[in-house]
Amino acid sequence: MSAAYTANLWSHLKWSLAVTSHLAFRDDPAYLLAMPPRTPDREKNRFTARAARYARVGANVGGVAAKMAGARFLGVDLDRARNAADLAAALGGLKGPIMKVAQLLATIPEALPPEYITELTKLQSQAPPMGWPFVKRRMQAELGPDWQKKFASFEHRPAAAASLGQVHRARSLEGDELACKLQYADMQSAVEADLRQLGLLFAIRRRFDPAIDTREIVKEIGARVREELDYRREAKHVALYRDVLGGDNSICVPRVVPALSTGRLLTLDWLEGSRMLEHKDETLAVRNRLATAMFTAWWLPFIRFGLIHGDPHLGNYSVFAEKGRPAGINLLDYGCIRIFPPSFVGGVVDLYNGLRHGDDARVVHAYETWGFRNLTRELIDILNIWARFIYGPLMDDRVRSIADGVKPGEYGRRQAFEVQKALREKGPVTVPREFVLMDRAAVGLGGVFLHLRAELNFHRLFEEAMELFSMKNVADRQAAALKRAGLVATG
Repeated sequence: MSAAYTANLWSHLKWSLAVTSHLAFRDDPAYLLAMPPRTPDREKNRFTARAARYARVGANVGGVAAKMAGARFLGVDLDRARNAADLAAALGGLKGPIMKVAQLLATIPEALPPEYITELTKLQSQAPPMGWPFVKRRMQAELGPDWQKKFASFEHRPAAAASLGQVHRARSLEGDELACKLQYADMQSAVEADLRQLGLLFAIRRRFDPAIDTREIVKEIGARVREELDYRREAKHVALYRDVLGGDNSICVPRVVPALSTGRLLTLDWLEGSRMLEHKDETLAVRNRLATAMFTAWWLPFIRFGLIHGDPHLGNYSVFAEKGRPAGINLLDYGCIRIFPPSFVGGVVDLYNGLRHGDDARVVHAYETWGFRNLTRELIDILNIWARFIYGPLMDDRVRSIADGVKPGEYGRRQAFEVQKALREKGPVTVPREFVLMDRAAVGLGGVFLHLRAELNFHRLFEEAMELFSMKNVADRQAAALKRAGLVATG
């Protein structure tokens, strides 16, 4: 390999790193007053922790990045399927936030080519749980050396372990059952290191596959994952959803225990429930009740308050029972909540009405409201492929499944492939960042409906949620709800 070749390849990689952009984390000063006061943050985004993470992640991801950059430099067509498998293999041995981000990417239809989505969906985001000695040190760091005296009991083994933290069951001194969500050490540093590594891959990908400009997608993912590290903010998300969904007896939202919560420890009511998939063979009436509760929990906060739960993963819900029968759903996780400007919600309603009534001007206005720019007739037609897929069940005034003959894990794949193929010929297009979690959540929700084999009139459910819609009403409701929860919307 010549020195000139090496220099050019290294220059290409350095360019890719340079264009990687990140959002500054905006701290929310309005925290729950009853929470313990802040102490000096020994785990703030530290260079030493980032450096250690770079060493672990960089060796795995760097080889894939070099292959992509080299193919571009040499003018060689990259084998997408092989490279996707290489990336999945590189990430497969890693734990922590990079796994969460990789799986998140796999559920965003616009983010990656289909070959990558197929491989990344095979990854498991669960991390090995912290052992009891480590848990004790973490709890002491959050609640002080006498932390165990603040609980009547605290189970040593976690009830669940994920990419950013794990959950322990406990009992309060008053006898209430609790769920204690404890963040792993040095997660902020790990997140920053991992986002930079994935930013490198995206920057290189834009060079050889510019059909969809992913820069806004990367920004949105970074902002949301950083928010998930702030458990004080998540506590406010819980309060927000208790407010917004408090009148629906088919949806249960836990309460926060402020005195036992910090920025990295979130203590909530323990909600008894069974896994959603345990009910896929129940009667149609039961499955439809659960699906209706899921629809309400997602669409009603969005249409009326401009809020979505951006991670409709089956593990984030459970089913509660009344008199021994499935009665509704528990919402278990509130880290990935997206707050939209009311104008974005208006765009969703405009696109729905535009598609339903064949009003092209309204359709274009909706896309422009969302931030799509330089639209041509060809690009509008391509975007409408995806829009008709998402809105199809909502426009169809009859009882139906969300999609006939489609496996839950394949929901939206064919349409995403069709859109990406068309954009390679007619693009490029920049996907606005607000669009990212909206699409991801809609596809995830559709997957849940397919698992349940629900048969509903989605059109009437949507029309009921949209009753008396106006952007002013959304703005007024959102402002009041955010104020009550002590929240400030972030970009």
